[in-house]
This record gives sequence, structure tokens and C-alpha cells, in this order.
Amino acid sequence: MKHDLIDSSDITENDDIIDVRSPSEYSLDHIPGAINLPVLNDDERQLVGWTYKNESSFKAKKIGASLVAKNIAHHIDTMLSLKTENWSPVIYCWRGGKRSGSMSLIFRNIGWRARQLAGGYKSFRRHVVTEISTLSPALSYIVICGLTGTAKTDLIEAIQSQGGQTLNLEALAHHRGSLLGYDPHSAQPSQKNFETQIWRRIKQFEIKKPVFIESESKKIGDLRVPEELINTVRQGTCVNIQVNLNARTNYLKETYDHLVKNPSLLTSQLEKLRSRHGNRIIESWLDLITNNQWDKLVQDLLKKHYDPSYIKSMSTNFKHMSQAKEYSLDTILPDTVRSLANKILADHTTNLKTKE
Repeated sequence: MKHDLIDSSDITENDDIIDVRSPSEYSLDHIPGAINLPVLNDDERQLVGWTYKNESSFKAKKIGASLVAKNIAHHIDTMLSLKTENWSPVIYCWRGGKRSGSMSLIFRNIGWRARQLAGGYKSFRRHVVTEISTLSPALSYIVICGLTGTAKTDLIEAIQSQGGQTLNLEALAHHRGSLLGYDPHSAQPSQKNFETQIWRRIKQFEIKKPVFIESESKKIGDLRVPEELINTVRQGTCVNIQVNLNARTNYLKETYDHLVKNPSLLTSQLEKLRSRHGNRIIESWLDLITNNQWDKLVQDLLKKHYDPSYIKSMSTNFKHMSQAKEYSLDTILPDTVRSLANKILADHTTNLKTKE
């Protein structure tokens, strides 16, 4: 029934949302807060598709109907057994077709007011892309800039803990944004899920308040920052964090301790830079690893690779970098980072109030 169809914009955070797609579809991306109650699992979906293609549509539909009925019955008897009579979930599949329609029909016959997402996940995906495009340019950004090892990510987290609006793209991407920045404990999400998490974050922001964000390139690991977002961020107000080389070195050794403990991982990553820096420099870095000369390695990487690349990128891509206000850290410790975060937040809150 038409009145039981809803659009993506109608979904609220209080809704119970059911994703009836297969587990692999769900893991790739899903509506935030949705639980996965598949009407066909991955193997069953493959079986139905193979039968449709190689035998007949009638046989495929019959197999599919039997499996869908069994799976929905299982969900009703287990995960949904305590739902009350006035329950009103939102149900979606890939295109808002047979899979979500089957569950919705059974639920309505039980007496639950199931609402089916018109267009399914595909319509939600279009909604996410559109809202990122429209919301991103409407926000004002304070860009936390600074050479590698200046604790920019820590500052973003500290600003958030003190009530600032922050968009921590590296946290959402599960990656620190450099060649060595992968998270050894967590794989990166899919591109679609990355964008969904960005959308979920920015739609909660207050337009009149600044958003603090770290200076990023267009890619964070294997993920691309949405074009409308990165283009607007690059027009933002920049602040530049200054930290001495020794403090940066100690910070990076601690942050990338997993590479120090497993030098083979570091070696394999540095090999990727051979075409850029040449055999002589790469071999010198590998010798430093072999001899456990970590301070010298970190500082050489900063001087020859990271710092030149970052300076070039910032001067090219960030419009207001030359006018950036500078802030200094003598040491990178939790207390000093919190203190600097408080100062940055206070400065830009004051500036905002003055403009108003």
C-alpha cells in the first residue's frame, strides 16, 4: 500500500530499521542503525540466481519463496519474538522490491505496521550522495594543518572532547592518511560506507558553528574523500601546528610502534617508494631498519619524503595556508594537546562571536 512506503528523508534515529539483504550486501554498507535480518543469505541468493539463469524463472521463484518464508519465520521466532503489537519497523532491500516486500507483507498480516523504504538501499545511497553535496559547502571549516607528527589527529579528538564540532576523516577511514598510515587492527570500510559515515556526521552539525577538520589529501588510504567536501575544506581557515623535530620523532615512534615491532611490514611499505626516491635512499632506509636506528630513520623519512610532500600539497591545495595562525607545542603529551585544543577552540569561538 502506498501509505506504507516511505522515503529516505522520512527515516528517524528512533526507527527500528531492518535490512533484509544478504550479509555481504549489508557489510558493504547499510543505513546506520539497521540490523541485518536477511530473507536470503549469500549462498541462498546465489542458488536462486543460478537457477533463474540456468534452469527456469519458475523454479527459481519457487525455491526463493520457500527459503524466504523459512527465513522470515526464523526471524519472527527469534530476534523478533518480543516485539509488541504496535511495532512499526522500516524494512528495505536493494531496490525496495520483492525481498523487503515479502517481509513487509507478512509483518502487516501479523498486525505490525511495517513501512517499506521506497527504492530500497539504492534510494538511500542517492540520498547520501545528494546530502553530502549540499551540506558540505554550507559548513565553515577550521583546518588543522601541520607537518607529519604534529599530533593533528590527537588535536581533533581533544577539540571534540571539549565540545567542538569535528569531522575526523581518518577515524572514519580507519587510516592515518599516509603510506604507513594503515590501521593494523581494522580494515578500511567500503567507499560507500565511508561516505555514509561522513553523511551521518555532517548532518548533525550546526551550520553556525565551525567544523574542525584535519588537512587531508583527496585519498585516505584506498578511500576517496567526496569531491564537494574536500573542495570546500580546502577553502577553509587554516591553523598551523609547529612542533620541534625531536618531539615529532618520539611521537611517531610511539604512534607507529606496530611497525617498529614488525620491521618487515615497514620494509615492504618503503619498497613502494623506490621508483620515487631511487635505490640509494631506499637502501639507506633499509639499513637503518636493520640496525634499529629508529630516530635517524624517522627524521630522514620526514626530511626527504614527508615534509617536502606535505609542504608542496598545502601550498598548492589550501587557499589560506599562507595566512594560517601558528600554534606551537614543545612536547606532545595528553595535557599539552588538551591545552592547545582548548586555546584553538576558544580562539575560533571568539572569532565567530565577533563576526556575528
